Amino acid sequence: MAMSQVWVTVQCVLALSLLGAAINVEIPARAQEVPQLSEEQPATTVEASPVQITGVRVETTEAGLQVVLETASALEVPETRIVGNTLIAEIPNAAVEEFSQIDPIEGIALVRVTSLPDSQVQVAITGTDAPPAVEVRSLTPGLVLAVTLGEADTAEDDAIEILVTGEQEEGYRVPDASVGTRTDTPLRDIPQSIQVIPQQVLEEQQVTTLNEALRNAPGVIQTAPSYYNQFATFTIRGFEAADSTGNFTRNGFNYSFGGGVSGNFANIERIEVLRGPASVLFGRGNPGGTINIVTKQPLAEPFYSVEATIGSYNFYRGAIDLTGPLNDESTIRYRLNASYENADSFVDFLNRENPFLSSAFSFDLGRNTTLTLDAEYNKVNQNDDNALPAIGTVLPNVNGEIPRNRNSGEENTFYGPEVFRVGYNLEHRVNENWLLRNAFYYGHFYNRGRSTYFNRELDPDQRTIQRGTGDQDYKARAYELTTNIVGNFSTGSIQHQLLFGVDLSRLDNYLYKAQYREAAPLDLFNPVYGLSANGAILEESDSAGLTDSLGIYVQNQVTLTENLKLLVGGRFDAFEQTNRDFLNDTEEFQSGNAFSPRVGIVYQPIEPISLYASYSRSFAPSIGRSVDGEQFQPERGTQYEIGVKADINDRISATVALYDLTRSNVTTDDLSSPGFSIQTGEQNSRGIELNVAGEILPGWNMIAGYAYTDARITEDNTFEVGNRLNNVPEHSFNLWTSYELQQGELQGLGLGVGFFFVGDRQGDLDNSFILPSYFRTDAAIFYNRGQFRAALNFRNLFNVAYFESAYDDLNVFPAEPFTVQGTISWEF
Repeated sequence: MAMSQVWVTVQCVLALSLLGAAINVEIPARAQEVPQLSEEQPATTVEASPVQITGVRVETTEAGLQVVLETASALEVPETRIVGNTLIAEIPNAAVEEFSQIDPIEGIALVRVTSLPDSQVQVAITGTDAPPAVEVRSLTPGLVLAVTLGEADTAEDDAIEILVTGEQEEGYRVPDASVGTRTDTPLRDIPQSIQVIPQQVLEEQQVTTLNEALRNAPGVIQTAPSYYNQFATFTIRGFEAADSTGNFTRNGFNYSFGGGVSGNFANIERIEVLRGPASVLFGRGNPGGTINIVTKQPLAEPFYSVEATIGSYNFYRGAIDLTGPLNDESTIRYRLNASYENADSFVDFLNRENPFLSSAFSFDLGRNTTLTLDAEYNKVNQNDDNALPAIGTVLPNVNGEIPRNRNSGEENTFYGPEVFRVGYNLEHRVNENWLLRNAFYYGHFYNRGRSTYFNRELDPDQRTIQRGTGDQDYKARAYELTTNIVGNFSTGSIQHQLLFGVDLSRLDNYLYKAQYREAAPLDLFNPVYGLSANGAILEESDSAGLTDSLGIYVQNQVTLTENLKLLVGGRFDAFEQTNRDFLNDTEEFQSGNAFSPRVGIVYQPIEPISLYASYSRSFAPSIGRSVDGEQFQPERGTQYEIGVKADINDRISATVALYDLTRSNVTTDDLSSPGFSIQTGEQNSRGIELNVAGEILPGWNMIAGYAYTDARITEDNTFEVGNRLNNVPEHSFNLWTSYELQQGELQGLGLGVGFFFVGDRQGDLDNSFILPSYFRTDAAIFYNRGQFRAALNFRNLFNVAYFESAYDDLNVFPAEPFTVQGTISWEF
């Protein structure tokens, strides 16, 4: 189409220009001032790629403290100096995620480790009354800084050693994320609720699916059963969030196959959840929120990990994680992740197999440019289960309760989604203030379903289910191309971070000769399987769709004063969609556009506290036409949000948010023209959310949250006004806490416990039945010793019988009973 051809050309020109600039242009970077100090710091010229310090921890020893900076290769001996009561060691040619700890021992007020410009790492140790003294010694492959308290301190002299050694996981508290602004911005400066589920939580809970990971996010409720490993659909703030609705991103890319996200955690670093409308950043999507999956990237230092897990219901899983440099200069780096999983289920004759492979390669094209190529392949082979009716599960049945392990499908069914993805990310730093990015990915989704079953009706005897069966092949190809520029500049005393970008995408999908037939009925209390599935044809489909989308966005993060920040952004989206019906030989074309703004303000009365307010809108295409032939306008989401964010001693972060979110232009029955729809429907969600994460004491971590959600139909011709939205609890709560011994003979031994509460939920929009509330308990025991880790994880510890979700009164999904998994891993 003309729109696509023009913008493909524009983006390709930008990409080639960017690559040419990377190869041919050297722009010297000038030295910057270290943000933590008022004095100007000398610049350091770095020839090799920086050594990545992968983690920091402070440990108590008999001599005092030991600060461990973990990496795999040697660092240069740092220079040291004194500023006030602070001893500063600056390590050249290194990089690190920010770390700080307040009052580690008496006489030491703060230990802080941060990255500086020009590839330096600063270690700052602040004495309470006087600067500490330091003796620097080299240690292969690291460094030791033995620190003694200054004379002004009255306590006994304590020694602090700073070691550099192997790799370490990040903590519970993550101070920044890219999902909220498409820039690296501290969460405390973003006027919207954002939560990060970090690697350490995923590891302690031994997470292998998105359903398990997002139990840690208050107000995010799964709507597909956990044993459907290929699907990931949720409600956020009451509204559906799925890849088909544009609410999933992967490293900031829209993940829009329309056939289900096959989540595999072999290469996932963390999960970011942005609550509320996000169309200003990512285009189309339902208004509840966006889930961003951040994958593991190549490292400059060698790291290798092997992991094996066994568990209940014949669960077996193996995984490897390999990364490091491919040349002496570390200018070419790689990462390889692979896993294989095979498992049965508590549901009769339901099993799955899941091979996975991903790779990534990073190339430093000169001092200021990096190109990363990545690819992944994910395949799920699974036979089909079709849930159970509400009568006999959550509603009374004259025959008794239907067994929770009952499979209403057949053993010979097959459901096999397959995903292949490949892409690149090119970044060029023009100078210290401006960064250009160009990225592309291609994704191929194929789902071959054979003899899958679905429930059609429950007979009056309340035991016989009328079924249907379907055969279908679904294919989708997605193309995403983006270019943006991020710049920092000032207008007088006001500082700006400007983001401007263009997104172009295409989704090409094909449902090939799908056929749905009547199947033999099944007695749910005395099932006989293997009966004929070749009944009368109920429906056939042979269709294709092509959607082209263009988005142009701009965002300005304005620092008016040191404690007053403004965020202003807007995005224009246009789309064209063509749908072809090959059986009826028809074609329909539809197009539309929308403007999505966002405005927010952050006020920080004191450094640890942020007060914020924001207004944002979203859009989602609505396909179809009214009785007079007018095409439907996009659905709109409108949100008002206020909140408070707090960083407590740089150890714990908390957010409290209050919001009012309305979804409008919802299609509903046209009462004056039966068989047609009209866009007068409206839904509203109001609520309060609280999430907390961090380290309470050394070794004691916590991630917790609570959500109150009042999500209802406010205007509709089909369903009663005032009905609650389905699968949305009014109250939900989550808590996971763990403690790991920090010293002694049992150092590295840890315990974890989790509590997850989900309140009553309506099973459908008619509010005809309720899914009861449940309270689930999980636990873990783990042991870390050097490069070895062993863990036992217990899910649903007290074997609570509950229901995860429902599609309607014929499709209710029981939850998994008590399970246990054992894992061992080795890093080297």
